[in-house]
Amino acid sequence: MGEARRTRIEQKLRERLGASQVRVVDDSAAHAGHAGAASGAGHFRAFVESERFAGLSRVAAQRLVYEALEDEMGSAIHALSIRTAAPGDGAPSPSESD
Repeated sequence: MGEARRTRIEQKLRERLGASQVRVVDDSAAHAGHAGAASGAGHFRAFVESERFAGLSRVAAQRLVYEALEDEMGSAIHALSIRTAAPGDGAPSPSESD
């Protein structure tokens, strides 16, 4: 279920934000026993690069990510750490260890 959920989240971010790069890491295993994990919702880290973030503050860009995933929040996603970038703004490429 974890891989399918991660893939679904990535797909929604690509489609809803026109993202050129998306990387979602499922950190749920590191939070086993946590109250949020008991409900089945997961802990994720996401990097999203989209033209829609150009000129936006970090908070405004993150709001767009939360809006894109609003139907996943609370049910599939308990916690979400977000990094956003616009193409060409010099943001480093995401990695598993981010």
